[in-house]
Amino acid sequence: MALNFEVVAKSPANSKAVGIPVASEGALPKEVSLSRATLETLGFTGKVGQAYVVPAEKGAVNILIGVGELSKLDATSLRKAASAFARAAAGFESVSTTLANIGRLDRKVAAQVVVEGMSLATHRYTDLKTVDKKAPKLSTVSLVGTGTATTSGVKRGQVIANATNMSRDFANMPPAYLTATIFANKAVEIAGQSGLKVEVFNKDQLLAMGCGGIVGVNRGSIEPPRMVRLTYKPTGAKGKPHLVLVGKGVMYDSGGISLKPSDPSHAMMKGDMSGAAAVLATMSTLKALGCTNQVTGYLMCTDNLPSGSAMAMGEVLTMRNGKTVEIHNTDAEGRLVLADGLSLATEQKPDAIVDIATLTGACQRALGNGMAGVLGNNQKWIDQLTAAAERTSDKLWQLPLEREYRPALDSYVADMKNVGGEAGAITAALFLEEFVGDTTWAHIDIAGPMWTDSDNGWLQKGMTGFGTRLLIDAALNFRRPGRA
Repeated sequence: MALNFEVVAKSPANSKAVGIPVASEGALPKEVSLSRATLETLGFTGKVGQAYVVPAEKGAVNILIGVGELSKLDATSLRKAASAFARAAAGFESVSTTLANIGRLDRKVAAQVVVEGMSLATHRYTDLKTVDKKAPKLSTVSLVGTGTATTSGVKRGQVIANATNMSRDFANMPPAYLTATIFANKAVEIAGQSGLKVEVFNKDQLLAMGCGGIVGVNRGSIEPPRMVRLTYKPTGAKGKPHLVLVGKGVMYDSGGISLKPSDPSHAMMKGDMSGAAAVLATMSTLKALGCTNQVTGYLMCTDNLPSGSAMAMGEVLTMRNGKTVEIHNTDAEGRLVLADGLSLATEQKPDAIVDIATLTGACQRALGNGMAGVLGNNQKWIDQLTAAAERTSDKLWQLPLEREYRPALDSYVADMKNVGGEAGAITAALFLEEFVGDTTWAHIDIAGPMWTDSDNGWLQKGMTGFGTRLLIDAALNFRRPGRA
């Protein structure tokens, strides 16, 4: 259940708990009855991410929220503080706080990140639980403040948080509950609600279009593939910058004939469509947020399963752009479905493309679970994406697109192999580059941050929805990168 936010001039009398921001230095707010020395004894120093519930015999409970040094309070810190407050306040139905009205942050930004932090921290995927003993009671949050900036920030934060939670929910769904067909039907429904044009392509259409990558990966599954193209055009779209998003939508990835080991990571492969989920969620927000750029989204959806008809090692597939690929590992399937999506995206002659995918374990091993890798052919475009990552805290780290590694993908029977070499994240990106030509392009590998195994800040255990907020920000602020 989504939280309900309201902007009020003062804390409502019926609030069950009041969130009081407390800095790590300086005088304590007058509402705080305890001394700083006592609070420190109790383990509360005002550090960002801390929260302390002060019991009350009657009336509203006070929840102290650590915000660190006020002079250093930024959007990331405030989002983290808001998430800590939300977790501490989860047992109260209604709360109020001045958290969106402190520090030097722009009030619109402050309200937005408070809403994001609280909404993301309290969201849970519960569709398949008969009883959820940990479900938060919190339903209403009153933000004390005034002005259109605060109200606007709240609305923006709700749209972005709801989209991120949508992305999380899709990725958390078990494979039988979210096939490529079901996901495509969901996309049609969401497009209708979001002012998007939507086109769905079935297996026969994909074959006729020469999309040998996605069809080849799909051969082992009884569930047919789907490609969904979503189009957003603002008022007066002619001449506006055009951005294309391509999302990997492998609904369940067993590895195919190159079967994955039966370990906990295999169970997470329902989330191998997190890239497509992030693209769909992003597209759903553009009209509501007043995006002035043209944006197209491709969802490349299929399973990767073993069977008598499954793609085999040594096979050669022909991609949409005519290039032939020899299969040396059927578990390197994401790049095959993306190849067709990138080829189609390039044909639209956009100003830039970004693909997002849970692509390589190599990237996860290099960067851990806290950030994604980004590679591309245009530094100006990568700079835009890393700036968006900085604003949203969907962290990116640029890896080199080292073209000296490209010979590792050479094949003696086809134009290229689908794997090769030791630098797996880089060679995967080099493979994808073969399908964009001269078009400005970047690749985001989210294999690491797609999942978290514990509640942390605004993250809930499970699929994270990583990349959704990043792509929304990048689309809203997109500028033609020009040549690097």
